Amino acid sequence: MQLSKRVEAMGHSPIRKFNVYAIEAEGKGKKIYHLNIGQPDIETPPCFMEAIRGFDKKVIAYSESGGETVLQDAISNYFKGYGMDFGRRDLMITNGGSEALNMVFTSILNPDDEVLIAEPFYTNYHTFITAAGGKVVPLTTKAEEGYDYAKRELIEAAITPKTKAICCISPGNPTGRVLTLEDMQLIGDIAKANDLWIIADEVYREFAYDDRETTSFGMLSDLSDRVIIIDSISKRFSACGARIGCIASKNADLMDAIMKLAQGRLCCPTLDQIGAAALYQLDKSYYDEVKAEYEARRDVVYEELMKIPGVVCQKPGGAFYLTAKLPVKNVEDFLIYLLTEFEDNGESVMFTPAAGFYGTPGLGKDEIRIAYVLKKEDMRRGVELIRLGMEAYNNK
Repeated sequence: MQLSKRVEAMGHSPIRKFNVYAIEAEGKGKKIYHLNIGQPDIETPPCFMEAIRGFDKKVIAYSESGGETVLQDAISNYFKGYGMDFGRRDLMITNGGSEALNMVFTSILNPDDEVLIAEPFYTNYHTFITAAGGKVVPLTTKAEEGYDYAKRELIEAAITPKTKAICCISPGNPTGRVLTLEDMQLIGDIAKANDLWIIADEVYREFAYDDRETTSFGMLSDLSDRVIIIDSISKRFSACGARIGCIASKNADLMDAIMKLAQGRLCCPTLDQIGAAALYQLDKSYYDEVKAEYEARRDVVYEELMKIPGVVCQKPGGAFYLTAKLPVKNVEDFLIYLLTEFEDNGESVMFTPAAGFYGTPGLGKDEIRIAYVLKKEDMRRGVELIRLGMEAYNNK
């Protein structure tokens, strides 16, 4: 019996790949600072559970396939706060941003269609695109240039007759790259000229630092027929386990196609949608407070990284990830050393090797991703352990 070629072409998550070493180390009493996974420690706003506790119906029934109207309306009002007009028919509630991406790629891709995406990129894009029968075409970016990909020559050189879409994660995972509206318009102009869809993954939308403006492809009305926005409550509201996301698009044909898939999976969890509706009604001051906390954590991480001789890193503009090039040949080997051999006062650290975020074989072997999702003192100690571990590793 054989498995499908599509699933055989997929890889396991580089984010979780080394968990076995961390579990073994912790089992021996070593404290590990987990800088490897984007699980925030920020408290989920209490209004989420309050809304669920206030649910007074005697039966938890199926929701509508497109989502609860109370949540659709809350998301619609949220977008209006940024000058974007998405009504109920333009919104599809999904089981997290992951299902949103799966639905989108299933709806737009035919076998061997190509999708452009800047590398390093969130590794599950390879899974989603491959599962839909498509092919990832990476746009290679460099640490020395802050992983910038809003370049006409870079994008146009990768376009072929099979190119169907371009994916833009902004603010970015794993690099923290934030697109300006000018960057978005440049990408949009290329997409219009080549009849491409724009997949705008904006789940970290508010987390843009150093007085950067909150931006969205949805703010550019001339792109409305081809922009597909992916949204989620996971990171914005620190509600990863609630699994509520959405697709926002003004393209009626696309939304009708996605509804076929939505009806096939019936609906999203009713109670989680009720809680999510309350989250989207939070005052904008909530975003300011959370953004300030993540920005402070980023500054601590960057400050400590700059103490490592030979590190290459530009301060990221958003999200809560930082990708850096270290002065080692193979960071996977270095990480295993940190988890199996190194300790400082009974402590060590875990990050994510960046090779798994690249589509081009051989790239990223000397790069790491850090998720700055722990409190500032823990982030400082975690990066200090990377520095101390590297000194020991290079001298062994």
